[in-house]
Amino acid sequence: MKPITEIAQTLGLAADNLIPYGKFKAKIPLSAMSEGTNKGKLIVVTGITPTPAGEGKTTVTVGLAQGMGRIGKSVSATLREPSLGPIFGIKGGGTGGGASLVQPEDEVNIHFTGDAHAVGSAHNLLAALTDNVAQRGGIDGFTPTGVTLRRVSDVEERSLRSIVTGLGGSSNAPVRETGFDIVTASEVMAILALCSDLADLRERLSKLVVGYTDAGAPVTAEDVGAVGSMMSLLRYAIQPNLVQTTEGQPVFIHAGPFGNIAHGCCSVIADKMALAYSDYVLTEAGFGADLGFEKFMHIKTRFNGLQPYAAVIVASVRALKSHGGIPIRELGSPSPTAVRAGMPNLKHLITAIKSFGLPVVVAINKFPDDTAEELSIVKEESENAGAEAAVESDVFTLGGGGAIELAEAVVKVTDREAPDITYMYDISDTLEQKIQSLASKMYNAKDVTLSLAARRALRRFEENGWSDLPICMAKTHLSLSHNRSLKGLPQDYTFMVSDARASRGAGFIYPIAGNIMTMPGLPGRPRQLDVDSEGNILGL
Repeated sequence: MKPITEIAQTLGLAADNLIPYGKFKAKIPLSAMSEGTNKGKLIVVTGITPTPAGEGKTTVTVGLAQGMGRIGKSVSATLREPSLGPIFGIKGGGTGGGASLVQPEDEVNIHFTGDAHAVGSAHNLLAALTDNVAQRGGIDGFTPTGVTLRRVSDVEERSLRSIVTGLGGSSNAPVRETGFDIVTASEVMAILALCSDLADLRERLSKLVVGYTDAGAPVTAEDVGAVGSMMSLLRYAIQPNLVQTTEGQPVFIHAGPFGNIAHGCCSVIADKMALAYSDYVLTEAGFGADLGFEKFMHIKTRFNGLQPYAAVIVASVRALKSHGGIPIRELGSPSPTAVRAGMPNLKHLITAIKSFGLPVVVAINKFPDDTAEELSIVKEESENAGAEAAVESDVFTLGGGGAIELAEAVVKVTDREAPDITYMYDISDTLEQKIQSLASKMYNAKDVTLSLAARRALRRFEENGWSDLPICMAKTHLSLSHNRSLKGLPQDYTFMVSDARASRGAGFIYPIAGNIMTMPGLPGRPRQLDVDSEGNILGL
């Protein structure tokens, strides 16, 4: 690894624009954004619907940055901060793999610069202050039964999904049902990812709804006097973090909202900082294109002055065979038939991305057991579906050397005027119309069913004047639909919305599809890490 000062120098960042956190990572003060002279091109990296076979989206993002570096381009990557939930759950680390890694891998994955801890602390402070105001009658008509804000934890723990508080007598507050969400689903995390500066952070926090009075009036973080204290916990967390790839390309890592229960993108600040110091910026959108990419377009870029130039969608032969019905244990065996059977998922997502006006490049993440025939099918059918190119990528093994052709394809499709962007719904549509549009155009649903709870919530939001907000769908990442068992391209089904929440500060409405949980549970065999005698983390 190079000292982070050297990485900063490659960007043209002055030494006084670094706040070092050790030798290999640093925060960048917001003032540095205005000093950057570049006007880079933003390229979003997304993926097909995830499978247990793996798609390697982060690995390809990092490898593509390395490949663009190999062909002499000024490039940075922007990624979400890894969360402790997946690290100790199923997914593991969020720094890539093989020869295409973000470093220092162990530090980025665990604690990093403390941003997630700051978010969790700010959120739970707000919860405590809210309960205190409700218990003491500080706001007319606002009682503990009107509190809607849940607490958060950065560790997956299903026992906290639904809890009872206030046991032990009236001095401990009235007994009520509540629960915990994962930190990455916190509205505070979403706000951190979407704000543009400290003033915007303050304004968004002030709008965060914590509950409702008996008359149905929303109560906000500002109403309970929490905003200033939350700002004190978040004043450094708002600064983006700078690290590097294994080949020395700059990587900005900042904020970590989940893609399946939040909007799945790194911060607006990180993207804008990278664009000010690079000619090309590769930004990853979490999970499949039906989640991270869609939210990147409708929530992140639409309202924050960001202009995307192209999209890269990552697929693998193994994952396509999984969508085609092949069991995990048999994915190493050649099956062109299964690849063809899984292709409708990729082709649908190519079409959906193109509907926004973006050119699409398919990155085929190669595995050793892929056959030439299988790879040829992916290339041919992707290009027939409208992809400008479908290119093999072998960055896990070769690093940047395995992404030269991919890098050249991306440069080629961005060597033109910025595309005119169109959207799947008008912001003036009703909330239900927006959900209907996403269900039909993005999730390939025939119809939508809203539960009574969801209808009541949407009606309340519109009565409060929030109908002009975009939709941030919380749904499974394992299917285009709300049902994780429906693989490939589900058809002729009804999309189910079970509930809805308002993230007024972040600036979106948050429908919950099917039985998606905002607090994941640990798997049967949680990931186990360890530390050797020299303090090095093992098992990432």
